[in-house]
Amino acid sequence: MDITKKGAALKAAAAGRFDELPIHNPSIECASRERIRAIQLARLIDQVEWTYGHVSWYRERMDEMGVKPSDIKTLDDVRKLPFTDKAVLRDTFPYGLFAVPLDEVVELHASSGTTGKPIVVGYNKEDMDLWADCIMRLVQMAGVVPSDRVQMAFGYGMFTGGFGLHYGLQRLGCMMIPAGSGNTERQIQMIQDYGSTVFVSTPSYALHVCEVGEKMGFDWEKSTLRVGLFGGEPCTPALKAEIERRMHIVCTDNYGLTEVMGPGVSGECLAERDMQHIAEDHFLWEVVDPETDEPVAEGEMGELILTPLGKHAIPVLRYRTHDLTRVVTEPCACGRTTARMQKVRSRSDDMLIIRGTNVFPSQVEDVLSGIAGVTPHYRIVVDNETGLDRMTVHVELRPEAFSDSFEEMDAFRRHIEEKLKGVLLVGSKVKLVEPGGIERSVGKTKHVEDRRVK
Repeated sequence: MDITKKGAALKAAAAGRFDELPIHNPSIECASRERIRAIQLARLIDQVEWTYGHVSWYRERMDEMGVKPSDIKTLDDVRKLPFTDKAVLRDTFPYGLFAVPLDEVVELHASSGTTGKPIVVGYNKEDMDLWADCIMRLVQMAGVVPSDRVQMAFGYGMFTGGFGLHYGLQRLGCMMIPAGSGNTERQIQMIQDYGSTVFVSTPSYALHVCEVGEKMGFDWEKSTLRVGLFGGEPCTPALKAEIERRMHIVCTDNYGLTEVMGPGVSGECLAERDMQHIAEDHFLWEVVDPETDEPVAEGEMGELILTPLGKHAIPVLRYRTHDLTRVVTEPCACGRTTARMQKVRSRSDDMLIIRGTNVFPSQVEDVLSGIAGVTPHYRIVVDNETGLDRMTVHVELRPEAFSDSFEEMDAFRRHIEEKLKGVLLVGSKVKLVEPGGIERSVGKTKHVEDRRVK
């Protein structure tokens, strides 16, 4: 079967014919657990020695803890090393954690810095090669092949997503179409004009492109697009299924952070749609209890900790992602043996406390995804104007669910409120919004607006 034909990759996956789907590096991605762990240990030892010898911040922390590079003899010894978080990268802004002379840095990226100083990261040539390798792996998990024409709808600024995926896809042999973000009608025209087969964006923007195309009378079933590569924000199973159904493409998520490299830490294969294969030879993972920092048992939920293996320009040890996930190591039906992490839906630091009850935006998402007549677009507004915490969930209706009857709309609103309370265990007010009433974003969608006066 030619998987470059529209729908072929999904059909092969649905039939369990995973041997028809490409694997970038079988010698690593299908290696035994023993070999993977041996590679990780050798690279961890080298990485700790490099970091200690070239970054004074880590050398000082390790000396304070009484730890030397020679103390790292097993993978469990990673727990002897200090944690790193955003505060460390901000405190050492801009070059305090760099381990190479700046004339060896070939590229610089940074976070937006909207909550303080930006996070600055750099790459030397070897780092760029490692990054491209990680991207080539994850895009082939989605069925991307060298002959694909990739329309990049991420922005090309300091954000790592656009350039990281661009370099890896180009290295694979794809034709890159650097459309950039926004200008939705032009994006649709480019798909038609250039015969784009892969679309790269956030999932919420992909759905927006789909909606605009439908209003323009564009027939997505007949389009040349066949693969969507999503990142930058969580993508619920319901949102992914809707995009696949309406755009007639296969969609996969990928995961990464600016602080440890960018996109490419893990990617989703077509065998198990809620899990993502970690590039274990490049990243050592831990999952810990965010309260105690102690490791949790395999398969249990906790905070993901990442140590890049082989990153030289700005090495990072035990980075606290604050992302909540679980990791399993049994082989996957796709043939890969690398560990798989559950797709991140929530963070330890995005939890809302509403009148003493812990609420995650992902819980609201899950409830709404099970209610017919609402779109995946929503917004949570929290305030304390009355002296008590109050949460309002703005829910966008589909056209078929909209009614001129006040009684019908009020009954539907109360139905959603009851569903939310049953899961969240705290009352919230629901405000129904007309179709298209919630603003779309070309980048990361902001679902929460916290207006509480501290």
